[in-house]
Amino acid sequence: MESIWQNVKASIKESTPAHVYRMWIEPVQFLKAMDDGVVLECPNILFKRRVWENFGGMIKSELSRQAGRQLQLLLEVSNGNGNGGGDSKKQKPVATRDVSERQLNLPRINCQPRFGRILRKDFTFDHFIVGENSTFAYNAAIALASEKNKFPPLFLLSPSGMGKSHLSQAVGHKIISAFPNERVMYITAEDFTTDMVNSLRNKSVTEFKQKYRNNCDVLLLDDIHFLSGRTRTQDELALSLDYLYDSGKKIIFSSTTSLKDIPKLNEHLRSRLSQCVVSEIQMPDFSTRLKILQFKARYHGYGFPNEVLEYMAGELTENVRLLESGLIGVATKSGLMNMKVDLPLARSVVENLAVTQKSITIGAIKKVVCTEFGISETEIASSSRKRAVVRPRQIAMFLARRYTKQSIQSIGKSFNRYHATVIHSINNVEKDLKVKSDVQKQVERIEQQLTKGKF
Repeated sequence: MESIWQNVKASIKESTPAHVYRMWIEPVQFLKAMDDGVVLECPNILFKRRVWENFGGMIKSELSRQAGRQLQLLLEVSNGNGNGGGDSKKQKPVATRDVSERQLNLPRINCQPRFGRILRKDFTFDHFIVGENSTFAYNAAIALASEKNKFPPLFLLSPSGMGKSHLSQAVGHKIISAFPNERVMYITAEDFTTDMVNSLRNKSVTEFKQKYRNNCDVLLLDDIHFLSGRTRTQDELALSLDYLYDSGKKIIFSSTTSLKDIPKLNEHLRSRLSQCVVSEIQMPDFSTRLKILQFKARYHGYGFPNEVLEYMAGELTENVRLLESGLIGVATKSGLMNMKVDLPLARSVVENLAVTQKSITIGAIKKVVCTEFGISETEIASSSRKRAVVRPRQIAMFLARRYTKQSIQSIGKSFNRYHATVIHSINNVEKDLKVKSDVQKQVERIEQQLTKGKF
């Protein structure tokens, strides 16, 4: 069994970032074999919990694959004081133990930001696969998270689905872990705007300013491009940034649009943003896409043949989000249909995803939207400001941004509009979708036709 564990470590090492392997897999040692599984040894209870939560499925899957039979996994602490973290019949998993057996939280330790959104559990540096497309952004994020002294603000730039939010939240996780007293705030530009508007309505502007200026040590602000044209919000954000900059606080912005292409930014805010270190994340190459699929397959405990993963990496080239959708789609169909994961099964899922993504054009979106609302393609691109035309036009521009690789400027030209109008339209539709209005049903119907190629 010990030789099997060594083979497992060697296999995981090939598909896991080097720093992740050294930190979390290499220290795990073989302890003993059981009739139905393996007992592995971890340095301490905290280490054991982290390994079980983040790598347990991966290790168990690879153990079973190497052994040629299903094996149970049990984790113990080297000093013998820890309880196993695996799913052996002799012991319950950590998640199902009595409350009295769970480890108590350390005093003054926060596992989540005190303000803003909750960080995704899996959006950590350990789970970010680094390739040539993201090396600089990754290293800059690591440096910002690790450096206790003042560090220049970071501006993460990439199309949707490339890992901006992942890196941003990974910084939050690392800072909370290393410096538990730091006050981390993860929000979107929309959150900031909503918070400010509510403070004006409730006459709590003082509390709002206190929250962002004096009660924040780390600001993680996503989708900064959505502040275009929001004059009052930009003014307040620029003033808050003045306080944070001067106090040496850490800041990360993310955007799908470069700073120079974001319209209607006031000079004060633009000046502040121009002080950032711009880190662009490019589209991952084949090698990186394959590593991402291998890592995610192991993380979820999927026993996919490598030829299937190679096929998916070659076909799903749009972004990282599409890779994960394909992986989950194949696993789900395999489970529901009780089918073996092989190339034919992968093709039945992946080809539909890939073709759909490539075939949807602005012209196709216009056609489907016009049919849904009963207007002509001439009207949707006209200067008409009738609500019966404006709303379909806004939805069409929103879908064009979601389903095509066209820039804001290109989408605007297709509808005879300026790029600021496109951003305004996208914001309006997103707001309507959040409140689950009739627009949501209309958008869903249109998306179904687009994704099924019915145009």
